[in-house]
Amino acid sequence: MKAVLCKQFGPPDSLVIEDLPSPKAGAGEAVISVKAASLNFPDVLIIQNKYQFKPPLPFSPGSELAGVVKEVGEGVKGFRPGDKVIAFTTYGAFAEEVKTEASRLVPLPEKMDFVSGAAFLLTYATTDHALRDRAALAAGETLLVLGAAGGVGLAAIEIGKVLGARVIACASSEDKLAVCRSHGADAAINYATEDLRERIKVLTDGKGVDVVYDPVGGPYTEPAFRSLAWRGRHLVVGFAAGEIPKLPLNLALLKGASLVGVFWGDFARRQPKEFAHSIRQLGQWYAAGKLKPHVSQTLPLEKAVEALKLMAARQVKGKLVLTVS
Repeated sequence: MKAVLCKQFGPPDSLVIEDLPSPKAGAGEAVISVKAASLNFPDVLIIQNKYQFKPPLPFSPGSELAGVVKEVGEGVKGFRPGDKVIAFTTYGAFAEEVKTEASRLVPLPEKMDFVSGAAFLLTYATTDHALRDRAALAAGETLLVLGAAGGVGLAAIEIGKVLGARVIACASSEDKLAVCRSHGADAAINYATEDLRERIKVLTDGKGVDVVYDPVGGPYTEPAFRSLAWRGRHLVVGFAAGEIPKLPLNLALLKGASLVGVFWGDFARRQPKEFAHSIRQLGQWYAAGKLKPHVSQTLPLEKAVEALKLMAARQVKGKLVLTVS
């Protein structure tokens, strides 16, 4: 089977595609025939040794896939060969076949195709954990979404609207903001051409926002945090801008505000019952038509390098998905 391999840390051009033996499922494991695998920003970081999780070389990048169970190992319950599934893998998904722990599988929701399935779990589950569990976002509150045209950003817009919030989307171009509006954003800010704090003041009548969803970091974090209302919550989701910002902590004191970390991977591992409840809720919202993964482009697995370059250049709206024929 073919796999995209990182043999030395570096940019996307350093990756290679090779034929490898098909994996075999051990106890508690499953082998998945991959039909689609989506890109997430950590995939760009992990191949450069810039991510918090550092797999041993060589490895395949890719943290999210949809496909069909090929075989299961001893002790696996709830899944059998032929089942359609989604898997979250941290790494390894950019291959024709993937071996992973069966605990990392969830059934592909009814009526969901493989491309949508590959684009669904990490973005929506991370965001559901962030907005409902970590921020306790309530109906009538105002949610500010940074990097709103990305996969998690669009998920935040949709889930924010489901929860009854007013959503302000922030992105770096008008075409990205158009996508945000099409997914339900009530207002939009182009932070490449507008003053972020001043526009937030105008859009909230000077009151500020209740929750900031921040997968970007860099120069946008501090002005967003300064724009929080009393007892606001700033969700730390990631650092797509490349810089981990530093905040003056007196701001949290003066606003009675909270800086809240969002680490979905450990949430899923440490709190399996709450994780399962979140997945069920997301499936129900999807079935009701309230969640619609935005896949802006699909490319064959063989073009993984091109896909990662697009992701690194921040040229992806929503999700980019690799397909396996």
